[in-house]
Amino acid sequence: MEGIADYEFVRSLGAGEHGEFYLAKRPGRLPVEVDLVAVKVMGDTGDDAFRRATGELRAFAAVRSPYLVRLYDAGRQGGIFYYSMEYLPEGSLAHPAEPPSRERVLRSVACVARAAQALHEEGIVHGDIRPGNVLLTELGGKLSDLGLSRVLTPGVTVTGMGDVGSVEFADPAMLQGERPTPAGDVWSLGATLHRTVTGAGLYGELPARDPLLTLRKVYGTPPSVDADLEPELSGLVHACLGDEAERPTAGGVADRLYELLD
Repeated sequence: MEGIADYEFVRSLGAGEHGEFYLAKRPGRLPVEVDLVAVKVMGDTGDDAFRRATGELRAFAAVRSPYLVRLYDAGRQGGIFYYSMEYLPEGSLAHPAEPPSRERVLRSVACVARAAQALHEEGIVHGDIRPGNVLLTELGGKLSDLGLSRVLTPGVTVTGMGDVGSVEFADPAMLQGERPTPAGDVWSLGATLHRTVTGAGLYGELPARDPLLTLRKVYGTPPSVDADLEPELSGLVHACLGDEAERPTAGGVADRLYELLD
C-alpha cells in the first residue's frame, strides 16, 4: 500500500490489533508542526461502525493528558477506515528502538496508568493496554491505539480478536464476553508491567500461532506472577490481577510506581 487518502506512506511500522501502522508524510491540511505522522489502517467498515469508531476517537482526543498519544485525523476511503496520530520514533515497550532500562520501563507504565486514569475519569475505557501500545518518550511513555475492535466488529468472537498475543494482556472477564471496564484496564496494566519487567507472561509461553490452543491455555491456566519479582512490584501486580472490586485505580497504580522510582 502506497498511501491512503492524502497520506503518502514512507514505510510500514508493523501490524497492530486489527490493522497495520504506517509512517506517513503529514498532509498539508493538518494544522500540526510535524513532518511525519503514524497512520493506522483498519480495513473495511460499514457506515454505522465508522460513525461509532470516529465518535470514540473524538472522545479519546478530547481527553487532556500529556500521556495520551495525540490523534490528528480519521477517515474512510473505499470503505477502509484509518486514523492518524503523532509519530514517536523511540518505539514501544514491545518493540523499542533501544532496550529500555528497568527505571524507564517502570516510568513508562506509570505514565500510561496516568493516561488510563484520565480516560476513566471521562467515562472512556481503553480496552487494549499492552506493551505494544506503550510508546516510549524522553519523559516516559504515552498510551496509544484505543481498542476499537469491539466497535468496528461488534459481536466478534475471541478467536477473531486478531493478534492473539494480546490475549495475554486482556482481563479474563473481557475474554469471556464481559464489557470492557476500568478495572479491566487495570488488569491489563498489571499484565503489561509483569511482562515488561520480568520478560515472562502470566501464562508462560503461549502457542501464538494457534489461537485455539492459546485460548485453551489461558482459560485453563491461572495467571502466575514470577516468584523472583521483587516484593513491591509483585504486590502491585497481584493487586491489579485480584478481585475486581478490590483492584486499585489506574491512578493508584501510577502512584505506587512513582513511589518505587523515588
